[in-house]
Amino acid sequence: MNKLLIVGTVAFDAIETPFGKTDKILGGAGTFIGLSASHFNLQSAIVSVVGDDFPQEYLDLLTSRNIDISGLEIVKGGKTFFWSGRYHNDMNSRDTLATELNVLADFNPVVPENFKNADVVMLGNLHPIVQTGVLNQMTQKPKLVVLDTMNFWMDCALPELLDVIKRVDVITINDEEARQLSGEYSLVKAAAKIHTMGPKYVVIKKGEHGALIFQDHEIFFAPALPLADVFDPTGAGDTFAGGFAGFITQQGDISFETMKTAIIQGSNLASFCVEKFGTERMLELTKEEVNQRLKQFKALTQFEIELS
Repeated sequence: MNKLLIVGTVAFDAIETPFGKTDKILGGAGTFIGLSASHFNLQSAIVSVVGDDFPQEYLDLLTSRNIDISGLEIVKGGKTFFWSGRYHNDMNSRDTLATELNVLADFNPVVPENFKNADVVMLGNLHPIVQTGVLNQMTQKPKLVVLDTMNFWMDCALPELLDVIKRVDVITINDEEARQLSGEYSLVKAAAKIHTMGPKYVVIKKGEHGALIFQDHEIFFAPALPLADVFDPTGAGDTFAGGFAGFITQQGDISFETMKTAIIQGSNLASFCVEKFGTERMLELTKEEVNQRLKQFKALTQFEIELS
């Protein structure tokens, strides 16, 4: 069984949307990536850090999904990373109300011995120095390294970010971040510029408008499934990344054709994530539901046309 190593935050979130609000609930990029990837046949491990305020029930929840948490450091007397945000009515924009790094501020990742030879490494959104620290611990070159990052690191840690970008095969960012990183407004030109920085594949997420993947002169577009209600977008991008990396790990193949299907798998899982607060929908999701919605994706994108 192929191995997926996940690096990312395991955290508390407090969320407010037009549909309601929560107190502290389970969140973090590593959590969403892990839960999403658990829908595939693979071994996975999360490298992250929490305080001893992190409930045992959340740890049990992760292990119940066959996620190895031996790389999840628990700091005695420490407090877990906390983020709070409020979404606007259009759900595409939000205000950050609080960010408390807590134990994340001094985090030095330690990769479990049995995952230092992982087939795929998914570097979730964290400081580029932490991401580099994980790559430096791998005992053999992974088949694929996927990097997720954001504009915050472009603003405050660009040299370190560019160093890690040189070492990855796939970068996943949103359209605004692609434009900022490349200095190009056209996404086609932006992807071409980012290719020169190192990644063979550039995935550009467009939220409710789907996702694009670029490899040299090849482009594939996957739509987002039109949903009647978006309840909470938190973690959707990480869920997408987990589905993308999870499917590729399961397949053990890194061709462009596999990547195309992986984009659909990621988009499919992300469409569930937004239906309830936090991780709630992902925790109750069944294989039957996943497969049924994949059929909807297929119907949405498949057509016949006669060319004269």
